[in-house]
Amino acid sequence: MEYLTIRLRAYKVITMITQLIKVGNSRGVRIPKPLIQETGLTDDVKIYVEGGSIIISPVKSVRAGWGDAFNKMHVNKDDVLIDENIRSSWDDEEWEWN
Repeated sequence: MEYLTIRLRAYKVITMITQLIKVGNSRGVRIPKPLIQETGLTDDVKIYVEGGSIIISPVKSVRAGWGDAFNKMHVNKDDVLIDENIRSSWDDEEWEWN
């Protein structure tokens, strides 16, 4: 039998004994629904080896949290342009406006 240790929220550790199951030519582990919900796992997961352990973690969107950050910027009035509308001779002489 294999031992599976799952760390939740940095401090809470749940250890359970389970068996590897055959999945085609590979092996798999069934993860109980409460553990999936607690860890935020979805259909896509990142899996890697670290220090002799297999780590499974949720794949986070590249833009995760952007909406909250933009709302916070708006509340703090940090969502304004840094530069004023600056025009130069290049705008009038070189740029072709249609």
